[in-house]
Amino acid sequence: MAPAEKGVQGEMGFWTCSALVVGNMVGSGVFLLPSSLAPYGGLSLIGWLISSTGAVLLALTFSRLARINPAAGGPYAYTRDAFGGFAGYLCAWTYWKAAWIGNAAISVTLVGYLQVFFPILRDPVLMVTTAIAAIWLCTLINLRGIKAFGLVQNILTALKLVPLLLVGVMGWFYFHPEHLRIPEPAELPGGGYAQAIATTAALTLWSFIGLESATVPAEHVRDPRRTIPRATLFGTVVAAVVYILSITAVQGVLPPSVLAHSTAPFADAARVMLGDWGYYFIAGGAVVACLGALNGWVLLQGQIPMATARDGLLPEALAKTNKHGVPANGLLISGVLVTLLVLVDGRGDLVEVFNLIILLGTMAGVVPYVFCAAALLQLLAVRPGEFGRHEQGRILWIGCGAFIYSMWALYGTGEQAVFWGFLVLMVGIPLYTWRQWRNRVQRDVSIASGSHPTSPDHP
Repeated sequence: MAPAEKGVQGEMGFWTCSALVVGNMVGSGVFLLPSSLAPYGGLSLIGWLISSTGAVLLALTFSRLARINPAAGGPYAYTRDAFGGFAGYLCAWTYWKAAWIGNAAISVTLVGYLQVFFPILRDPVLMVTTAIAAIWLCTLINLRGIKAFGLVQNILTALKLVPLLLVGVMGWFYFHPEHLRIPEPAELPGGGYAQAIATTAALTLWSFIGLESATVPAEHVRDPRRTIPRATLFGTVVAAVVYILSITAVQGVLPPSVLAHSTAPFADAARVMLGDWGYYFIAGGAVVACLGALNGWVLLQGQIPMATARDGLLPEALAKTNKHGVPANGLLISGVLVTLLVLVDGRGDLVEVFNLIILLGTMAGVVPYVFCAAALLQLLAVRPGEFGRHEQGRILWIGCGAFIYSMWALYGTGEQAVFWGFLVLMVGIPLYTWRQWRNRVQRDVSIASGSHPTSPDHP
């Protein structure tokens, strides 16, 4: 599969790519994160510093990889180029699962915020039905092509930043520094400052999952070697500023004892500052944020298997595109999988859903980061000509920093997340073996018939 070239099928410019990056990062989780960080007080600021630094290192890693080979599939393509088809497949398999598992949770969280306006949605049947409707609404938008997606994503991203910035700015006028005091070791969950800092860094890392989003639909990006790196870095920095500004403000407005038990911390903080109308305004912003994140991740859950299928590592049906140039089969199959997950998991409350996202989404999102940081180092070792001599030292430090941070973050997600994530990773191996068998049979048939077999780029 050839990388996307300048001017070919390029419908996504810098702002649309940036909206994809910001939109996929700033989703449902940010509106609940202050409650998760409340027990750690001022230590959460150290967690933010670590996760923001790690996110910038990862953004620099993806930016450099995108300049080498801006191919569709993003993390999959980079891992495949560095380590071969099997490693690339494992990366894609984990990333694809992360996309549609996360979408199931985001859709249910969206309905949880809609309950503020429509209490009738607390009925389990209506809750699940509305969540599924949101999934298929975003799927239909993406089926209309990249232009339709870009228009919706730009609007939703702009709208979702308004309530966050409102709380982030106004909150400092109601700020109580004592709410961010550093707790005594005995007061911390699990005990000890080291473990608390590791936990807060892992929790805040979830907010940056999706920073690589612009690399996945590379063949739809105008001038991808320039646009993707700029959008990735810009989107990551914007998200980091919005996160730290707004979440720290919420922590300063609400007492830790109240914040720790809040299921709508931004809305509760807005009610303190602005009254009931502020509560409803922020709840509406959360709905928009969920919808924007869902729309962006639906795009990726179609693009990820398309790139892998083109290389013969997933069923070829997932590589087919419709008249709008988008992978319709991948979108539809992923939509069905997400729907099934909602039917299974959609009865949990808001906090349970958020815990599901943290458990599965963070771990599954970090594994491709480990692969890609290692891929940058591998390419530096075996293809140094791809890098200028003057920048090789800097690339070495970036790759090592991103790899160490990703491994540490993987450890920070906890034993349970790593356990289930490893099982999910291993479950995909039989499918890879089956596809290799199918590819071999097709080559044998082609040779026997005298035609030239079509082999994947990276068998």
